[in-house]
Amino acid sequence: MTDSAQNTPDYRSTLNLPDTAFPMRGDLPKREPAWVKSWNAADAEGRTLYRRLREARKGAPLFVLHDGPPYANGKLHIGHALNKVLKDMIVKSKQLQGFDAQYIPGWDCHGLPIENAIEKLHGRKLSRDDMQAKSRAYATEQIEQQREDFKRLGVLGDWERPYRTMDFANEAGQLRAFKRVMERGFVYRGLKPVYWCFDCGSSLAEFEIEYADKKSDTLDVAFEANDSAALARAFGLNALPENKQAFTVIWTTTAWTIPANQALNAHPELSYALVDTPRGVLMLAEELVAKCLERYKLEGTVLATAKGEALKGLVFRHPLHDAEGGDQGGKYSYKRLSPLYLADYVTAADGTGIVHSAPAYGVDDFNSCVAHGLKYDDILNPVQGNGVYAEELPFFGNEHIWKAVPHVLEVLAANNRLMATQTITHSYPHCWRHKTPVIYRAAAQWFVRMDEGEGVFTQDKAPKTLRQLALDAIDHTSFYPENGKARLRDMIANRPDWCISRQRSWGVPVPFFLHKDSGELHPRTMEIMDRAAEIVEAGGIEAWSRVTVEEMLGADDAPHYTKSTDILEVWFDSGSTFWHVLRGSHAHAYPNGASHAEGPEADLYLEGHDQHRGWFHSSLLLGCALYGRAPYKGLLTHGFATDGKGRKMSKSLGNTVEPQSVTNKLGAEIVRLWVAATDYSGDLNIDDKILARVVDAYRRIRNTLRFLLANVSDFNPATDAVPADELLEIDRWLLSRAGEFQADILKHFDAYEFHPVVAKLQVFCSEDLGAFYLDVLKDRLYTTAPKSLARRSAQTALWQLTNAMLRWMAPFLSFTAEEAWGSFAGEKSSGTIFTETFWPFTTPNEALLAKWARIRAIRDVANKEIEAVRGTGAVGASLQATLTITAGADDAALLRSLGGDLKFVTITSAVEVVDGEALAVVVTPSGATKCERCWHYADDVGQHVEHPGLCGRCVSNLHGTGETRTVA
Repeated sequence: MTDSAQNTPDYRSTLNLPDTAFPMRGDLPKREPAWVKSWNAADAEGRTLYRRLREARKGAPLFVLHDGPPYANGKLHIGHALNKVLKDMIVKSKQLQGFDAQYIPGWDCHGLPIENAIEKLHGRKLSRDDMQAKSRAYATEQIEQQREDFKRLGVLGDWERPYRTMDFANEAGQLRAFKRVMERGFVYRGLKPVYWCFDCGSSLAEFEIEYADKKSDTLDVAFEANDSAALARAFGLNALPENKQAFTVIWTTTAWTIPANQALNAHPELSYALVDTPRGVLMLAEELVAKCLERYKLEGTVLATAKGEALKGLVFRHPLHDAEGGDQGGKYSYKRLSPLYLADYVTAADGTGIVHSAPAYGVDDFNSCVAHGLKYDDILNPVQGNGVYAEELPFFGNEHIWKAVPHVLEVLAANNRLMATQTITHSYPHCWRHKTPVIYRAAAQWFVRMDEGEGVFTQDKAPKTLRQLALDAIDHTSFYPENGKARLRDMIANRPDWCISRQRSWGVPVPFFLHKDSGELHPRTMEIMDRAAEIVEAGGIEAWSRVTVEEMLGADDAPHYTKSTDILEVWFDSGSTFWHVLRGSHAHAYPNGASHAEGPEADLYLEGHDQHRGWFHSSLLLGCALYGRAPYKGLLTHGFATDGKGRKMSKSLGNTVEPQSVTNKLGAEIVRLWVAATDYSGDLNIDDKILARVVDAYRRIRNTLRFLLANVSDFNPATDAVPADELLEIDRWLLSRAGEFQADILKHFDAYEFHPVVAKLQVFCSEDLGAFYLDVLKDRLYTTAPKSLARRSAQTALWQLTNAMLRWMAPFLSFTAEEAWGSFAGEKSSGTIFTETFWPFTTPNEALLAKWARIRAIRDVANKEIEAVRGTGAVGASLQATLTITAGADDAALLRSLGGDLKFVTITSAVEVVDGEALAVVVTPSGATKCERCWHYADDVGQHVEHPGLCGRCVSNLHGTGETRTVA
């Protein structure tokens, strides 16, 4: 080493270089589990972090987000992660706004999916007691697994005491809610077609139906007139052509319903025609004659026409009336007649204009037949709960209806009653769970009535119908996004009565006793319901299953009654959770808040948009049934997680993204940032490329945060803070800009919007901070005296900014904000960012913001000119440049107001402002010498004998009184 090198001063050591223990690399997968553990571990006083948050907000206004319970079956998928993280972000943002933001996580525990899982494990022939015991154990196991995954995502909640629909108190609460719905006059028992799933072996509600394409065989079937002369008279004819049979023809896509046909329907205002063809005289809708004959490959002549009204009273024979062997089977004998009724639901849009009616398998068919006098006991229902025809049904007994379709077509064709058939693909109702086709099937069920009518044991009749109450409630509910309102309104306006009973084991019982002869409920039913709730509250639904008729009714009544084995459907379970959670099992969490005299009310329900027909729907109906309004003030819906191409995720496509894998590889923080950064009003795309972009965004935010932390590491606000009126002007601008920014993002938080916050935060970090303020600030932070006003002013602004930024980030970057808070606040805080509130900035100075907006615009022009000159090689770093800025009077005065600090704003070594007309910037390479410490080019470098490599201001900052800064 040369002597000159040895004697060169180490000026780097004289700079105030940033320093922080907050690492550049997050190492999220390795470090996050420690945060999860600490958050959920009890402190010296036995409190988890959630308990400490509750204590910190004791007495504050409540914010209640009632959790829509996920189903306790299977490991979490990315949709679960999306949902829970979104809820967590909202709750945390409300906590930071000063609310007592409760979050009681819940689980949906009853119902068919768990029964299916148990049957796969243990077989289908379990006793009711065994099924219930195994289901409860299975649900408990699933909840524990899911709970740990939710915690790992950084979700804060009352994990020590969640609610579970299978908790005894909640099961009992559901029974008490059911009783109240009965008292209000909404519950009745009826035989009517309901959606039926063969895989479930039970009825389904509207909420449990989705539509998918299905291939079906259409068929045109001929029904012979029982009295040809009567048919002729209806059309004003004396007689039909001799030696010709007469038929009406129906068209259907459900061949399996033909064996159960009991009537036909025509529209009273449609015009019908009698058509003479080689196959006989056919009665068809007049406007469909040409299409039908083409389909049947026939030619024909119209003999006469008549309005549907004239056809009333005609009678036709079942198409298998004369089939050999068709008269076997007792009540299912085909030797029966089909009367023709008039019905407004018949159309001439397609088919033949005549509708075949199997009242057990269609709502319109059922209503028409019952309205025309068909008794419930006379309705034929040969399809059993498993989809197999009853054994005694002629030709098709013991066949499954889907497999029997070709056989039905074959038998009809053999008896010369099949006019045409073809295969079509059409939209058809499917089971939401099993994705298999469902049918309408008549069954005696319990219903919640939507419109006027009598209920069982009504004691306090509601003033309006349930439909009216629900529609009114929708008008008083806030929707996020707004289009959810129309969707829910349409569903409520058009939905049928709600079938609430199911024929399963694992669920809350319908605690009824029915008379063996009349089918009537026991006269002490309401008293029995109270007793049932007490039994269930003490021992769960299992205790009710063990109760005998004798124990409940006594020896005299017991022989005459049977105990119902139905359960309440699972949507009643989840839909009624507000009733017993917000005011019952967790009422301690909502003091004088969510529970009102007229019923509990949450601030927000949040689920995927499919819940307009699910949890939102059932909760709305039960809230209105119980106390006349919705149980929520607002509804927020999000889309589904889809792959990078917007496709639905499926194992067969191999495009699933497991949250556990992402967490293990990249960290839960990346899942959280993905949720926050994506517009949840539509579907949320995710794949490796998208996650890579999220990682990049995370790194940029973390780097900005690290810079802030590093530059306030030696700042003590108690002793070092500079009063607001003494701050340098650009520091005052920063605090005004940060206050303006915070006001903006708080509006987004209030509207439960996060992707604009993330987008704007990234822009704020890159443009307001990285590309401007922090860029300008580095010289002052690094080169001025450590305790100088100039540096402390900058640190005062940075300290407030860091306080604010950690709070902005905390709802979504929870792990990072908590980690940084430990480095930033240390022992001076409560130990967690989540007990804090958003930083109290003063009102932004609009004049100052406007002034610096113009300065930044001029600076941008200067930077473009510097870059152009740098491209020629004339200058290197911008500090090597000197600027001549020609500006109009206003701009010139603005720039001159910065004094000598203008060069620090432009990050150049010298700036001259010249009066002129249009704004123009000339860049000239500096002819001065570069300071070895601050790297500015200055004429006074070398004028200080003891420090020949320094400029005058560095000498002053190191050995004198220090330079004076007023603006930047």
